[in-house]
Amino acid sequence: MAGMIRLTFKWRVMGVMLALCWSLVTAFLIFQYHRERTFRRELLDMELQTHNRRIIEELGQGPDVAEVFDRIGAPLPDLRMTVINADGDVVYDNNRSTPFPTANHNDRPEIRHARSVGSGYAVERFSATDDREYFYSATLAPGGMVVRSAAPYSHTLRDFLEADRSFVWIMLAGSLAVCLAGYFMTRRISTSISRLNRFAAKAGSGHRIYDETEAGEDWTFPNDELGNIAANIVKLYVAREKSHRLAMDTEREKIRLKKQLTNNINHELKTPLASITILGEALRDHPEMPEPRRHQLASFICDNAARLNELLKDIANITRMDDGAEMISCEAIDLDRLIGEVVEEERLHTTMTITTDLKPYSIMGNRLLLESVFRNLIDNAISYSGGTQISIRGDSDGHYTFSDNGAGVPDEHLSHIFERFYRVDKGRSRDRGGTGLGLAIVKNAIAIHSGSITARNDGGLTFDFTIGSKKPTEENSPKDHPAT
Repeated sequence: MAGMIRLTFKWRVMGVMLALCWSLVTAFLIFQYHRERTFRRELLDMELQTHNRRIIEELGQGPDVAEVFDRIGAPLPDLRMTVINADGDVVYDNNRSTPFPTANHNDRPEIRHARSVGSGYAVERFSATDDREYFYSATLAPGGMVVRSAAPYSHTLRDFLEADRSFVWIMLAGSLAVCLAGYFMTRRISTSISRLNRFAAKAGSGHRIYDETEAGEDWTFPNDELGNIAANIVKLYVAREKSHRLAMDTEREKIRLKKQLTNNINHELKTPLASITILGEALRDHPEMPEPRRHQLASFICDNAARLNELLKDIANITRMDDGAEMISCEAIDLDRLIGEVVEEERLHTTMTITTDLKPYSIMGNRLLLESVFRNLIDNAISYSGGTQISIRGDSDGHYTFSDNGAGVPDEHLSHIFERFYRVDKGRSRDRGGTGLGLAIVKNAIAIHSGSITARNDGGLTFDFTIGSKKPTEENSPKDHPAT
C-alpha cells in the first residue's frame, strides 16, 4: 500500500529471525514451566504416598487408627489425615476443629484415581469442611479402604510447588545473546545484499562503474560465500566494462586514424598528382618545346608517378595491417636468413656500409611484413641519416638493435617519428621521395608480430625492438601457413 513503510532487507530478515527465536523461547518456557510444576507436585505426592503406605502397614497390624497417626506423626505441618472405607464414607479424620465430614468421598478425583490405579492426587481443591485449599494424596489399602493425606496450601507449600523461575532468566539471557548474534549476522548478510542491490541499480541506470572501489562508493563485501559471490559479480561487471570501454576506445582510435589517414592521403596525393598534371599539360600545350626540355619534363612525370606508386603501395600495406593481424597469413621463417637476404639486396642500392651480427632465430610470421621492417629501416637510414654505416644486431630471443652513425633526430621529434606521414624535415623528405609511412609500417608490422620498438639518439639514430617469441612447430609449418 502507498502509505506503508517498506522495511529494508536487513530488518525484514531480523524480524523473521526474532519472531522464530521468541516463538521457540516462549514455547520452551511454557513447556518447561509446566514440566517443573508437574515434577514438584509428583515429588510432593511421592512423599505423601510414602507416608500413607506407612500408615497402611501399621493399620494392617491391628492398632487403633488414632494411635497409629499419633505415633507416626506428619511429614508436613497441619497435615490432615482421612480414612475412607470402601463405601466412600469417612471413618476417621484427624481434624477435630471442624465438623466430622459426612459426605460420600468416592466422587473425589484423588479417591477415584486411587481406587482405579492404587494412588492418586488432586491439586488446589477447596475443602468446604474447614474453608481451606489442600493438596490431596490418596493411597488404596487392602479391602478397599483409602488413606488420604491433605496438605494445606501455606506459603511454604506454594513456594515449593511453584516452578523455579531461574531458568526463565537464563533462557531470556540466552535468547538475547542469540538476538545480538542474529543482528550482526543479518547485518553482515544484508551488507552484501544492499551493496549488490545498489550496484545493480547503478549498473541498470547506465552509470559507469570504473572500479570496485569507485570514489564515493564502497563495493567491498564481507569475506563469506555471499560476499564472495557479490564481489565476483562486481569484478566481472567492472572487467566487462573496462573491456568494453577499451574496445570502444580502440574503435574510436581506429576511426580517428582512418580519418587522419584519409586526410593525409588526400594531402600527400595532391603533390605528385598536381606535378603530373602540370607537367603533362605543359607537354601537351607546347609541342614546340625543345627535346631536352621535353625529356626533362617526362622524367619529372615518371619520378612523380613512381612516388605516387610507392605511396599507394605503403597505404595498401598499412591499411591491411589496420584490418587486423588475424587477416595476415603466417609461415615458419628463419629471421636471421631473411635479414641477410634483405641486406644483400639493399647493399646494391647504397654506398653505406651495412654490417650484421645475427644469431639464429625462427618465428611464425608474415614474410612480406618482416621484410618491410628491415627494408624501411635501411631505406630510412640511407635517405635521412647522412651517415656512412648501418649496424644490425640480433640475439636468439628476438631482440634486435638497428643503428646508424648519422646525425640522429632532434629529441623533440623522437616521440613522433612512428606517426603516419610525420616528417622531421618535410621539404627534405619530399625531395628524397619519402612517403612518410615507412616507420609507421615498421611499428605496425612489429606489433603484429607481438613486439615493440623504441628509438633513441646514440651517436646516430638507434632502434631497439623485439619480434615475437614463437618458434615454428610441426603444427605451424610453412605448408599450413602459405605466405601472401
